Amino acid sequence: MANLSGKLVALALGAALAGFGGTASAQDTIKIGVLHSLSGTMAISETTLKDTVLMMVDDLNKKGGLLGKKVEAVVVDPASNWPLFAEKARELISKEKVSVVFGCWTSVSRKSVLPVFEELNGLLFYPVQYEGEESSRNIFYTGAAPNQQAIPAVEYLMSDEGGSVKRWVLAGTDYVYPRTTNKILEAFLKSKGVASEDIMINYTPFGHADWQTIVADIKKFASAGKKTAVVSTINGDANVPFYKELANAGIKASDIPVVAFSVGEEELAGIDTKNLVGHLAAWNYFQSVKSPENDAFIKQWQTFIKNPKRVTNDPMEATYTGFKMWTQAVQQAGTTDVNAVRQAMYGQKVKTPSGLVEVMNTNHHLSKPVLIGEIQPDGQFSIVWQTKGAIKADAWSPFIPESAKLVADWTFPWVCGNCSEPKFKM
Repeated sequence: MANLSGKLVALALGAALAGFGGTASAQDTIKIGVLHSLSGTMAISETTLKDTVLMMVDDLNKKGGLLGKKVEAVVVDPASNWPLFAEKARELISKEKVSVVFGCWTSVSRKSVLPVFEELNGLLFYPVQYEGEESSRNIFYTGAAPNQQAIPAVEYLMSDEGGSVKRWVLAGTDYVYPRTTNKILEAFLKSKGVASEDIMINYTPFGHADWQTIVADIKKFASAGKKTAVVSTINGDANVPFYKELANAGIKASDIPVVAFSVGEEELAGIDTKNLVGHLAAWNYFQSVKSPENDAFIKQWQTFIKNPKRVTNDPMEATYTGFKMWTQAVQQAGTTDVNAVRQAMYGQKVKTPSGLVEVMNTNHHLSKPVLIGEIQPDGQFSIVWQTKGAIKADAWSPFIPESAKLVADWTFPWVCGNCSEPKFKM
């Protein structure tokens, strides 16, 4: 009986080892998902981020891969179609079995996929500035929150250095990011004593092309005798005709400065910038940053893309930072398991192309520097102002009463992000 039992144990052990060997063979490649629009109105911005992920994968594989395995990027095109983002996200997680996804640009696309990642316990790295007011255990936000971009930009314009602006045009594309950001900005401006009549808010559809009437309205609004600025949350290819119409209307930065949150070097590559010199953008990175890390980043990008004239931009830097942190977390955890990687992400540090160290906080947001750049004739930005160090992101805005009481902290004993009190305590 003992001999039979021993044989059964041996057979069971052999079967287990055979099964383990088969699993190891099937997992010789680590798959990651790339979820960016390669067609439609957002392709002008998102295609570059797809290429950035491919560059990082190529570099990682040249260095031996991850956990001794080759990394494979699975690229899908949600085609600027917000419901399709959710469908493609489900396909990446359920069918392709990716370990992580890098993707989305617009907040509406991120909102579309969020339930999918939470349902399937996937992991998304979101690399674009956004409106905040969100905290998910399945998303790491590597772009700016409002207190790392929108609020500092407005504070700069209100200052003597920024022109002592008194009237404000909040112009955006009609979806969740501009509307929520402008809700925060309107509350912030009013907290600083700005009257309602000194705030003009306007929204346009994605891909909007006819800006003549709107620009005329802006010009009229600015004729009240108070220094006026435009705060732009216009996204995608609508930026091209918007800036062209500003030039056609004779609006110069010295008259009505525009500070943009969604226009970077990539978008300016398609615009004649000679009439835009002096307009502003607020980001956490510009290609013009002077640092050895940025020199290496630009060289790596232009070599990979085989074009010495291709530019870098902030969402690329945020993609780079997120990818680096994920690989470090995987190495630390010794696995691509989502739960293990998530815990290993907290406190991860990367010296970014900006030359500063950025850290991942337990609210799933980074501490980042804030920079304001002025458009130059060559489509680059001259940095006119920056914070002395990194600013920790606020997931929830203190300027919205219902948000001010909320906490985003995903460490124990906190097990929730969208609450003022923890759901569970140790």
